[in-house]
Amino acid sequence: MYWGLYLASSDQGAKPDLGIAVAKKLAKRAVDRNQLKRMIREMVRGAQATNLNSDVVVKLKKPIGRETRGRLRRKEKEVLRTQIAGLI
Repeated sequence: MYWGLYLASSDQGAKPDLGIAVAKKLAKRAVDRNQLKRMIREMVRGAQATNLNSDVVVKLKKPIGRETRGRLRRKEKEVLRTQIAGLI
């Protein structure tokens, strides 16, 4: 599992917050870190629109791109996307 997900209840009537942690040590290229953050934001916003009304922190726990010289490829991106979808 690449991701850690932490949920906390938000105050009544307050807009839920989102925190994303993608360390430079785990995702070397800024392009990949930004892509991951955009993907996470998109998925969490969709979940918050339907049923998720709590504060969310998503953290990358394992390095990505080991087999592809540090670059995030389509296959690995799909694996990460399904893992995030499973968490939310």
